[in-house]
Amino acid sequence: MSLDLVQMVLATVLAAATPLIIAALGELVTERAGVLNLGVEGMMVCGAAIGFAAAVESGSTLVGALAGIGAGMALSALFGLLTVGLAANQVASGLALTILGLGLSGLVGAGYVGLKREPAPHLHLPVLSDLPGIGRLVFGQDGFVYAGIALALGVSWFLWRTRGGLILRAIGDDHTATHSLGLSVRGVRFLAVLFGGACAGLAGAYLSLAYTPFWAPAMTAGRGWIALALVVFASWRPARVVGGAILFGGATVLQLHAQASGIGLPGQLLSALPYLATILALVLLSLGRRRGGSQAPAALGRDFTPHR
Repeated sequence: MSLDLVQMVLATVLAAATPLIIAALGELVTERAGVLNLGVEGMMVCGAAIGFAAAVESGSTLVGALAGIGAGMALSALFGLLTVGLAANQVASGLALTILGLGLSGLVGAGYVGLKREPAPHLHLPVLSDLPGIGRLVFGQDGFVYAGIALALGVSWFLWRTRGGLILRAIGDDHTATHSLGLSVRGVRFLAVLFGGACAGLAGAYLSLAYTPFWAPAMTAGRGWIALALVVFASWRPARVVGGAILFGGATVLQLHAQASGIGLPGQLLSALPYLATILALVLLSLGRRRGGSQAPAALGRDFTPHR
């Protein structure tokens, strides 16, 4: 196998992993604050629809990406108002958010089904992008891929190297104790929810602006749910999120090559391969943790009611 072929496969894997990296990192921060948002799928698909519509109308990929971020933040603000502000049930609110996002995306994207546009431009640096083996992989990706890598580094630094990250993790571990210290539990949680929504919207916009690039109903194809699973798979650690997303991306690319080679298995079974790989990884991880206990934030999914 030539270096160019290996580079092409790795670049394809990284492209498939990017939306999962971005969405899962946003959900990781949300869950670190003690909030469980099951609406990632709805925010992603809404970001994909609104981002694509904005990009087509404006002719700018950047405008489309910003619109996708805005769509995700708007839906997450609604979720935050319900769960953080009004102490509504987080599971029910998250599921309702997914249904709402799917409906809104179908409405917004109805006039854009089948339209195509130029994909997001890729970086090209003279000499560097043409290096054998690593040139295209390192210096030839689109801006979304680099944003995902920068986001992973930034989230890791914020959570483990800053006072704000320490406060957020403390709220996720014990919101009652942090409230008694005078910290704004609701404020921090609401900001974490907004950040998660922005990441989900950006991940959705990546799908319709760079990965495909076109709009189709329900084009996220369950990636929001996989992002939720990846957060658990990664033990709420950013570096492991990236590794898990690359694992899923590799399974996605494998099933595409398997279908193209015509190995004789049903296409539906091959399409399910990435999800089966994720389930298998989660099962193995759970078995490995049986003796060690969970590392989930202690207050995850709990509603917060301040003392009076």
